[in-house]
Amino acid sequence: MSYVQRGERMTVGQQRAWDRHWERLGREVKALPAGPVDFAAWFGREAPLLLEIGSGMGETTAQLVAAAPELNYVAVEVYKPGLAQLLMRAESLDATNLRVLRGDAVDLLTDHVEPNTLAGVRIFFPDPWPKKKHHKRRLVQPEFVHLLATRLQPGGTLHLATDWENYAEQMLQVCSAEPLLRNRYRTWAPRPDWRPVTKFEQRAVEEDRISHDLMFDRIELT
Repeated sequence: MSYVQRGERMTVGQQRAWDRHWERLGREVKALPAGPVDFAAWFGREAPLLLEIGSGMGETTAQLVAAAPELNYVAVEVYKPGLAQLLMRAESLDATNLRVLRGDAVDLLTDHVEPNTLAGVRIFFPDPWPKKKHHKRRLVQPEFVHLLATRLQPGGTLHLATDWENYAEQMLQVCSAEPLLRNRYRTWAPRPDWRPVTKFEQRAVEEDRISHDLMFDRIELT
């Protein structure tokens, strides 16, 4: 048996997790009141705030959340069953430092995240839109990266990963051109041991595609 809500099919387990956790742990971006979200009040504590954009089905995200209890970890994703699955996975790992938002990351960052407040942003394996005519749909574009940079606090980190060579080159070019960001490495970052292998990354290995990580730090202009 499965459920269909807003055109998105959920399993019984996902629906159960949604019903159990959404009211406390989740919010719709479009339904947020005007102005910045009071994340400290939502989490019930002051802690470094990390935003993950595009958490997918949550397998990797849940592990990252559980491994970093010192962070206030926020995941924004448009796909409702994916968020439900993430909530279910986080519960199974006894992770309590997660909050989730359903909607567009640009709207969230523009209207509801104060400048200079994020300790980090993670974007792992975003949709590559591999056809050249679709490259303009890719998330990592100059305007978006500038928006991200303004929301990072000085010293905060933007961490990107992709298994598409062309997209990796685009990410490197776009982020390198942003004056508020500085590459922590000359080009690619070493793959961190703490980042779990995603299903997309495993598929890339099987298809002989190399994954690239990028880590850029927010600088403070003088």
